[in-house]
Amino acid sequence: MDYKDYYKILGVGKKASADEIKKSYRKLARKFHPDVNPDDNAAENKFKDINEAYEVLSDEEKRQKYDRFGSEWQQFERAGGRAQDFNWANWASGSGGRGGTRTVSPEEFEQMFGRGASAGGFSSFFETLFGGMGGRRTSGGFGSSQSFAQRGQDIEHEVEISLEEAFLGTTRKLQWEDGRTIEPKIPPGVKTGSKVRLKGHGQPSIGGAEAGNLYLRIKVAPHPSYERDGDDLRVTVRIDLFTALLGGKAEVSTLDRTVSLTIPAETSNDKQFRLRGLGMPKLRAPEERGDLYAKIKVLLPQDLSEEEKQLLAQWQALRSQPD
Repeated sequence: MDYKDYYKILGVGKKASADEIKKSYRKLARKFHPDVNPDDNAAENKFKDINEAYEVLSDEEKRQKYDRFGSEWQQFERAGGRAQDFNWANWASGSGGRGGTRTVSPEEFEQMFGRGASAGGFSSFFETLFGGMGGRRTSGGFGSSQSFAQRGQDIEHEVEISLEEAFLGTTRKLQWEDGRTIEPKIPPGVKTGSKVRLKGHGQPSIGGAEAGNLYLRIKVAPHPSYERDGDDLRVTVRIDLFTALLGGKAEVSTLDRTVSLTIPAETSNDKQFRLRGLGMPKLRAPEERGDLYAKIKVLLPQDLSEEEKQLLAQWQALRSQPD
């Protein structure tokens, strides 16, 4: 079994902070994610190594064990030792290679270290380093190990929906490579950045622990008519010049119905009217809604006739007369 340099895998130094480790992990995970590199075995293996390295270096206790083990392993190899002769029993018991217990035999080494990749996507190196920590020591070295349980990692998946779907609530059908499908509900009121948790649908666990969660990260697509501002909506309402000057009614379409808006006389361009409770439903209280803001746009008449132009000229002259 080869030693894995988790710091090198994540491209960070041994004194890297937790934030530096997380930042590097996220960057590499996006780059080598299987969804971004379909049918690329090399990228898939790299992605597994990245997740394994982060699993260790993001956990303070695991990182301390790994740092101690790594330095002793490298010293042992530099001194000319063979992997199968490494005094694993002493190290696991915390003696750091010092003491009088024997080294494990090649057969015992193979039993502990294994040959293939471990369940849950972790290598035999990881399983040996952390899966065997609960083993009991006997007078002859390392005895039968207790089971090691590790919760599966959470994963995220972006889902784009329309504004209408965000208003009413919707569903999305998700299918895994093994044919398993689910159709989770996306509640009314979600906005870009909202997350829908699907418990137990993330990465599988190790040793029978709880599986990770899948989080649907919502992205609401732009709408051609409405602009969203939190739970409020903004819409442009076009009226003719005469309605703006003399007053009248204008129809305003909302996401679920059409309402009549009273336009007062002498309404100026860009004036806003607030229609209470006609915006988006609130995520945690869908029976409540934000507001709709209707912005007036006055449309000037086009293709004026000669008679209309004369009337406008008379009006202009009338308006120009002193009081």
